[in-house]
Amino acid sequence: MPFVTLDRLTARTPDGRLLFENLTLALGPERTGLVGANGAGKSTLVRLILGETAPAAGSVTVSGRIGVLRQRAGPPEGDVVDLLGLAEPLARLARIAAGTGVAEDLDLADWTLEARLGATLDRLGLGGLDLERQAASLSGGEATRAALAGLLVQAPDLLILDEPTNDLDIEGRALIAEAVATHGGGVLAISHDRALLRKMDQILELSSLGPQLYGGGYDLYVARKAEAAAAAQRDLESAQLAAAQAARDIQTDRERKARRDAAGVRFAARRSEPKILLGAQAERAQNSSGRLDRLAERRTDAAAARLEAAMARVEAARRLGFDLPGSGLAAGKSVLSAEGLEVRAPDGRVLISGLDLQITGPERLALCGPNGSGKSTLLRVLSGQQDPNCGEVRQGVPPAVFDQQVRLLRPEETLLEAYERLNPTADRNAAQAALARFLFRNRAAERRVAELSGGERLRAALACVLMRPAPPQFLVLDEPSNHLDLDSLAAVEAALGAYDGALLLVSHDADFLAGVGVDRQIQLG
Repeated sequence: MPFVTLDRLTARTPDGRLLFENLTLALGPERTGLVGANGAGKSTLVRLILGETAPAAGSVTVSGRIGVLRQRAGPPEGDVVDLLGLAEPLARLARIAAGTGVAEDLDLADWTLEARLGATLDRLGLGGLDLERQAASLSGGEATRAALAGLLVQAPDLLILDEPTNDLDIEGRALIAEAVATHGGGVLAISHDRALLRKMDQILELSSLGPQLYGGGYDLYVARKAEAAAAAQRDLESAQLAAAQAARDIQTDRERKARRDAAGVRFAARRSEPKILLGAQAERAQNSSGRLDRLAERRTDAAAARLEAAMARVEAARRLGFDLPGSGLAAGKSVLSAEGLEVRAPDGRVLISGLDLQITGPERLALCGPNGSGKSTLLRVLSGQQDPNCGEVRQGVPPAVFDQQVRLLRPEETLLEAYERLNPTADRNAAQAALARFLFRNRAAERRVAELSGGERLRAALACVLMRPAPPQFLVLDEPSNHLDLDSLAAVEAALGAYDGALLLVSHDADFLAGVGVDRQIQLG
């Protein structure tokens, strides 16, 4: 029996915009990846399953226990034991061990809980974690893994995960993926982490084409999407040919009728028939003309409808894509050099010591390492935002810096205003053209930065910086793949892969590093 059943489920935004409709799906012990563009309704679907919001139509039936790992906007509260969600059952065992337990404690005690919790924490790289430690003192990755450990110990029938690997290092991502793969119940994971999605048994995509379920993991999903895009393109070409043929046929029919009508006029001019017969012939010609016009209208409408539907399928199946302009960076140009760098944390810990590096021409360098190893700090030092404790950094090319929050954009401004502020010599037409090239067309360019998703902010920032009259030759990016949906991720990855300037970036996404063509990696920690 499925743990959750969705029956003809329809969801809309508060302003009435349709998110998805007629979604029918049974969620059982299989692992399901939930994907779709930002705003497609993924989080809304989770809220519907949890009963936190009501559907516009259809129903949700829950017959199993559900555990949820949500994204956190800030540090967790309380102690680690509270983060685990196990404060009461562990306190019960402690009372029994101290001899202060009551009969109810003995009845409700989970005698294997401590052993199971210890094994689960070990499996998630948190062995020996102090349960009385302040949860806020954990790193973001440690907090995520601890919360997941508490859920796994409680063994829900269906585990719902909302972007569980965001901000995690490579080791943390691998531990999460392995825990998900070996979980005994069902999993519904909202994620753009391709390594995690490869562990799924099926992929549910929410898009303008409607909900679509693909069997298999991420790689099979990509292959099926490519097949659908190719089929949509073939349908469009066939519809275009059919529309052209219909137009030619209609023109041929009209020319044939025109010739018949002309012959009739010549015949009438000879006045060889009674007037009543000539009048009947004229009426038949008029009726025939009306029937021909109606037939032509129906054929034209049918061809146009088929063409419009085919174009809509192609547009929906087409992946996002944009090209970055050429930077003109010379192959032998010294972009960045550093000698004898020492970088310390605010508490005085040495993060990096004795580091020498050189970036020449359009090289691609990635800073890698576990959370807390100093990657973002070193990135700030190398990009000139922070001084090193020792050593020297020389920039041969000024960098364009994109931090995780994309702070070069201001929340209150529109995208057009942001472009014009960052490019004061540009006019409104240039701003609109630049933003359109990065898929912010027409009214989308008038949206405020505060309304954008993380992926949209990165695209907007790239448009504002890279579409200058003299594009930057050196890009510095801190975790650029975070918060991107799969289509935006593929577009940014492809654009950076084709960029002819130098790249310095921090990323935990191995697929992304391969996709942008990283030449070298510096391993920290």
